[in-house]
Amino acid sequence: MEWSVDLLTSNRPTPIDSATITMCSYRRRVSWFIDCFCCSGIFQDDGSSSVTSSPLQFFSLMSLSPSLGSPYPWLRELKSEERGLYLIHLLLSCANHVASGSLENANITLEQISHLASPDGDTMQRIAAYFAEALADRILKAWPGLHKAFNSTRISAVSDGIMVRKFLYELLPFLKVSYLLTNQAIIEAMEGEKMVHIIDLNCAEPAQWIALLQVLSTRPEGPPHLKITGINEQKEVLEQTALRLTEEAEKLDIPFQFHPVVSKLENLNVESLRVKTGEALAISSVLQLHSLLASDDGTLRKKSPSASKNSNSVHLQRVLQMNQNSLGELLDKDMNNGYKPSPDSASSIPLSVSASAKMESFLTALWGLSPKVMVVTEQESNHNGSTLMERLLEALYFYASLFDCLESTVSRASMERMKVEKMLFGEQIKNIIACEGAERKERHEKLEKWIQKMDFAGFGRVPLSYYALLQARSLLQTYGCDGYKIKEENGCLVICWQDRALFSVSTWKCRRYD
Repeated sequence: MEWSVDLLTSNRPTPIDSATITMCSYRRRVSWFIDCFCCSGIFQDDGSSSVTSSPLQFFSLMSLSPSLGSPYPWLRELKSEERGLYLIHLLLSCANHVASGSLENANITLEQISHLASPDGDTMQRIAAYFAEALADRILKAWPGLHKAFNSTRISAVSDGIMVRKFLYELLPFLKVSYLLTNQAIIEAMEGEKMVHIIDLNCAEPAQWIALLQVLSTRPEGPPHLKITGINEQKEVLEQTALRLTEEAEKLDIPFQFHPVVSKLENLNVESLRVKTGEALAISSVLQLHSLLASDDGTLRKKSPSASKNSNSVHLQRVLQMNQNSLGELLDKDMNNGYKPSPDSASSIPLSVSASAKMESFLTALWGLSPKVMVVTEQESNHNGSTLMERLLEALYFYASLFDCLESTVSRASMERMKVEKMLFGEQIKNIIACEGAERKERHEKLEKWIQKMDFAGFGRVPLSYYALLQARSLLQTYGCDGYKIKEENGCLVICWQDRALFSVSTWKCRRYD
């Protein structure tokens, strides 16, 4: 018999249904924790908790009162499955308190999380540590002076960014698959071309283009003259990339030119790309376009100043009314019923009216360059909702899967893993949860949204080839883990962990009208 604790009745442990533990042990993924918690009937219409006959009843009203003080010692003795469920409860409760401005209760909840979460623990402990940090950062932003003082001595070196991207590339297959599919699409589109120009919207990883140079060097008709225009806001990154690519091109005897453009994507002047007549143009965008959605956030909010408040209230009620539905079922039902919070569900303006002007302008400018192919990789999740709870739930699912990937293939003691989780995933989580307005850059949206945006800008879909799909599957198999999958969806490819889609890769061409 397994045991749990009910604070409302006693400090002594009481039985918990062993079937719950068996189910959780079968697949200890955070998405199960969230679904199990949300269907337990803990939240009522008014946001309060209640004791039910659910095996999770021991989490109801746990230590959320200031009178209870610090968590009881038994919290540290909870089994992994019980601790995971309790952490989910605490995170959602804390988000509720933060959203409603109940800072005293939020502080108590964060203190409890600190006793259970750990950046070097199991998947749920790591996830909870970074989400708690993000919620605390959101609270701290209410006092700008305090927030700036706490962060004034932080040093962000260019070398750190290069290092963590390298670790991400090596530890997880997602970037490698994206680069492979992008290169294959470019190779197929550029067959027979003598002058090829590639625009990389975030030129930060030389490995992608080194692989392309090696393939182009084996073309039966000989390699083309290749020019790569690399865009990055850090000059040092572009200089290092240029050096490595130039060395590789000389070794392979390929005529090559690298054109650096130091700029943020939202400030990019298309004229600086220097696209010339006679060049066959390809554009590569790996996890970049979503940041442009932040540029229009302020404009949309000005059009509907009261909509955000109303939407927060409505969505919070939706979240708190999950008595009989799992979170996954609710989200699926939302999509089937046409509930689409992106690009900014704070506004009730239809998509055709509220579509991002900055994004539309940018994509239209790229369309005007007449690319033969454009390959777009984006996170397959909706982190662009207007409410805190909406983004937190989506982010929990998404990042839980990424952390689970690392848990399945990398040692918990790995420093490389810890740096990826803290310096990359942790910072993204913080941006999604703690930031608003133009400061919130991590506005990930799902494939269906990108299809609408690309189609509206005048691009037509190009199905990725079956050979590209086979190559991607072969690459995933080298990781020796059956959790990685890739599937076709709407003529695009979606990279998954278990049954959850994490990244999409779509290929486009310039569609001209008569």
